[in-house]
Amino acid sequence: LVRMKFLQLLSRKPGKLEMLFQTPFCQKQFPYMCLATSACLYSKKKKVNSYEQVDQEKYKNLVYSVTSYKTSAQTPETIFEEDNLLYGPPDKHRPPVKAETKTPRNCVPLINPNKRVPLLNSNSNLPMKIALQKTKMPSVTRILQQTISPQQAFYLERWKQKMILELGKDGFAEYTKNLFLQGELFHAALESIFLSEETASKEQREDVAISGYLTSVQHVLKDINEVKALESAVQHETLQYLGLVDCVAKYRGQLCVIDWKTSEKPKPSLKNTFDNPLQVAAYIGAINHDANYDFQVSCGLIVVAYKNGSPAHPHFMDPDLCSQYWNKWLLRLEEYMDRN
Repeated sequence: LVRMKFLQLLSRKPGKLEMLFQTPFCQKQFPYMCLATSACLYSKKKKVNSYEQVDQEKYKNLVYSVTSYKTSAQTPETIFEEDNLLYGPPDKHRPPVKAETKTPRNCVPLINPNKRVPLLNSNSNLPMKIALQKTKMPSVTRILQQTISPQQAFYLERWKQKMILELGKDGFAEYTKNLFLQGELFHAALESIFLSEETASKEQREDVAISGYLTSVQHVLKDINEVKALESAVQHETLQYLGLVDCVAKYRGQLCVIDWKTSEKPKPSLKNTFDNPLQVAAYIGAINHDANYDFQVSCGLIVVAYKNGSPAHPHFMDPDLCSQYWNKWLLRLEEYMDRN
């Protein structure tokens, strides 16, 4: 009602001004002096802009950029200039100090200086195949599993939980079981190839579970000859650990410990194989310190075969690279021994 009276006032219709101030409001007369009060509100001084008190000359560019159009025309260069004016030149970046490389306490060499290698090796053409005996010595696989880095453990657990979410617990158990089975069948097929020096049997070639893997490694098999060991146990007599070597043979003229791996995803570089290079280095050191073997090895080869039959990735490890991974293996071995 009061709003309507004000509208009537503003319309300047005759006789309405007196009616406005005579209209009762909350049982009281609306005072005439209200007009004067209202006029006083509009006569207040304009609020002072705080930017006017800033040293305009010194901070001219900054003040202009703040008080100008909403979209600033500043560039990274002008921002750095203003920052330099306000706070001075930035301190030069100092690269972080590199952490010292750890060295093993027990520096056992990769190559055994006390091992005598005969000029002529054994006359037998059959590769060595020593059965793995159950002892109290830890295996290479167990040592690596129990000393895995927190980062690798995190990604492994995340992958596991993702697979369980997709397949369920029973489905994931069946999936891992099939992976191990495929690995065993693949290794058995390779063993039959090397022993007979022929292609895999018809049954193996037609086995859907491993046919892709066999197709994948065909170009690598052409470069392998003089097989000296297959699925043979090795033991480091000084450091007291053991393992089962997939294959020892010459790859392009270099005697290597060969480790066959299966994968559904491509692993084009050595870093994609995680701890596999440490495993190969551990087997090399074990062979060189195992009296059952009358030869020494200084190179390694990791062959990643693919289920879809795409060409396998062979990752060759020269003597220098094997020595680097040997030192890393010794540190992991010491970590395991300290825990146990």
